[in-house]
Amino acid sequence: MRTTLTLDPDVAAKVRRGASQLGKPLKEVINAALRLGLDQVLKPPAAKPFRTQPRPLGLRRGLSYDNIAELLARAESEDYL
Repeated sequence: MRTTLTLDPDVAAKVRRGASQLGKPLKEVINAALRLGLDQVLKPPAAKPFRTQPRPLGLRRGLSYDNIAELLARAESEDYL
């Protein structure tokens, strides 16, 4: 495919230096750089896994699983007698 591409001056200088050092044509150096660069640009960054720290919850002193109705009433902030 033939296309026109405008390079920034610093990029053009870097491409010329690279082509000269490698002894390859500009076209080949630019295509190789684009292949490498596009792989990095188009690949989404790996998501950092979300971690939680488990803690034992248990019951507060004075509460018991024996009276579920009382536990529910306290959790819902009802005045329970």
